[in-house]
Amino acid sequence: MLIDYVEDPERRRLLARLGDVALGVGGLAAISAFTACSQGHWLPATPDRLPRWRGFNLLEKYTQAHDQPFRQADFDLIAEWGFNFVRLPLDYRIWTRPDGTFRERPLRHIDEAINWARHRNIHVTLCLHRAPGYCVNPPAEGGDLWAPGPENDVVRLRFARQWGMLAERYRDIDSRILSFNLINEPPNVSGESYVRAVSGAVAAIRAADRDRIIIADGTQFGRRPVPELKPLGLAQGTRGYEPFHLSHYKAGWVKGSDSWDAPTWPMPPAPTGGPDQVTDPASFRRICIQPWQELAAGGVGVVVGEWGAYRHTPHPVVLAWARDCLAAWRQVGWGWCLWNFRGDFGVLDSQRQDVRYENYRGHQLDRAFLEILREDGALDATPA
Repeated sequence: MLIDYVEDPERRRLLARLGDVALGVGGLAAISAFTACSQGHWLPATPDRLPRWRGFNLLEKYTQAHDQPFRQADFDLIAEWGFNFVRLPLDYRIWTRPDGTFRERPLRHIDEAINWARHRNIHVTLCLHRAPGYCVNPPAEGGDLWAPGPENDVVRLRFARQWGMLAERYRDIDSRILSFNLINEPPNVSGESYVRAVSGAVAAIRAADRDRIIIADGTQFGRRPVPELKPLGLAQGTRGYEPFHLSHYKAGWVKGSDSWDAPTWPMPPAPTGGPDQVTDPASFRRICIQPWQELAAGGVGVVVGEWGAYRHTPHPVVLAWARDCLAAWRQVGWGWCLWNFRGDFGVLDSQRQDVRYENYRGHQLDRAFLEILREDGALDATPA
């Protein structure tokens, strides 16, 4: 009966397709909740002006080795605590067979996550953390997304096909509810290489869904804006991991980080040519904000797609640094997405040794960190 209530035939088709998902989270009532909330309460979003989304990366499908369904309880808590954003980093191998066809079951897990988010007024960004021809955690399979040559044109076609499939699957969902983040943290490639790598994927998305908000991470692993992408009409994503010495102290995947001095905030002035030129709020704004502000002034929306500090960074340092990061992003009106929600960078189950955790619904809650994030979420900001 609800399907007949919706006048738009394309919306009827979408709701019919997602009906099985909704039945798993309260039946038709879940779909009904969406039809009610989708009429309003969503922040307007355009590629040149993104909302100040605030939330968390959810990691259930960011690597094939640890693939699992998303958790409805995460969306409940995120909404209950007043946040409005999740980013889902994804490994394309989870749903892609060796012959290039797609498995339906893992894609339904993504359907489910979007469904949970949308009737809680949470915006979702889908991001290919691992894509054909590239992953920030090497090695990548079957070619190089960024390199010229016909053999890599095949990789770019596979990349475009991934996004074309996702665009078609979700083409009825408003961009206020869902956006696409093309690929996680490209390396230090030229603007020309970047345009060549993603133009086919952008075209495939727009062929299915011309109004979808598309976000491109900056180069140098999200650190540097890419003005060459502006003709494609994309928003861009930056990162919040500076100073790296602070955010990745004793991170097992960073060679030598176990021998670094314990970080402080502010940090001592960096030696000339040292790896951490960000040492205080002023240098953070100069190095991590100003170049992106110049891009934004030219009509490109900006979001901080990832940020956070690993569990070995002293907790008082994390809190002081986080306050300054949030203040800087708030001043320029940028949204952010903490890496992660549950885990070593997050507010739940982070396993820090210097935190007095609160037992909370089966989790260990870092209440002090959560309240800093919630305070920023409660504050209004006007983009500069």
